[in-house]
Amino acid sequence: MRDFRKLEIWKDSILYCQSIYKYVKYLPEDEKYGLVMQMKRAVVSIPSNIAEGCRGTNKELRHFINIALGSSFELETQIEITKLISNIGPKESNDLISELNSLQKRINAFRNSIKLKTKD
Repeated sequence: MRDFRKLEIWKDSILYCQSIYKYVKYLPEDEKYGLVMQMKRAVVSIPSNIAEGCRGTNKELRHFINIALGSSFELETQIEITKLISNIGPKESNDLISELNSLQKRINAFRNSIKLKTKD
């Protein structure tokens, strides 16, 4: 079992949650129960799945890292949609996407560094 609290990608994904929660406050009120909730669930899923994967084998960890990456791609899509439907300037959205892309690369590198004893 790994201590997920020591992983920089987990720490950074927690901080990224804070950025998304601040961002969605500026989305249209009629998206409160639609896009806003989906974005919150997706962003929370990233560190949650990293943490959950740390309780198991390397194979399980890779599985949960894949889910975290999937959530990050879902979130990236949702940020792109917000650029089309909101009055938030594109700079804020682009900055969030850039930060997310950096986190995705680091999560992917972590996934690739996990050695498996059996083939996937």
